[in-house]
Amino acid sequence: MAPTGALLLGYLLGSIPFGVILTRAAGAGDLRQIGSGNIGATNVLRTGRKGLAAATLVLDVLKGWAAVMLVGWLFPGNAALAAAAVFLGHCYPVWLRFRGGKGVATLMGVVLALHWPIGLVYAATWLGLLAVLRISSVSGMVAAISAPVAAAVFGRFDDVFLLVALALIVVWKHRENIDRLISGTEPRVGGGRSA
Repeated sequence: MAPTGALLLGYLLGSIPFGVILTRAAGAGDLRQIGSGNIGATNVLRTGRKGLAAATLVLDVLKGWAAVMLVGWLFPGNAALAAAAVFLGHCYPVWLRFRGGKGVATLMGVVLALHWPIGLVYAATWLGLLAVLRISSVSGMVAAISAPVAAAVFGRFDDVFLLVALALIVVWKHRENIDRLISGTEPRVGGGRSA
């Protein structure tokens, strides 16, 4: 029952759409009808509510971290299942007809819980590139790709396959952004319609 419990707990935590909940509670409307329609912090920022965007970011990171940590405590040995489940819950939440976020913030929480040095590499890559390029999609995808690379460097080979799989999903979820990057129409953070 432990694997089932790990998968269920991880998925249910991951599927909590904090961006949608916070924007509705604040009277900012349905996030899925704003900007890109994505439920993540970048799209919340398009409501003009920086505080809501920051809260969404923090909560999406925390749910990834909490799922792995809780499962590690309740169902030892099933952290990888929880990591996959919380990430998939965020990207494909049943409550939103499986149309969720792109997983960048939640994946950061996952890697922080699995092995915090990988999380630091992830955070530095993500936030560093975002500060320099101001293109959310590029910084998120490169950060996701950095996770399995960092895992290999730190000798966490058991985590490499999982993190490669999750990074590929992040890239897949950004396929429309990739098209816009190729065409030169991907906006920077603070303007236009992106995710």
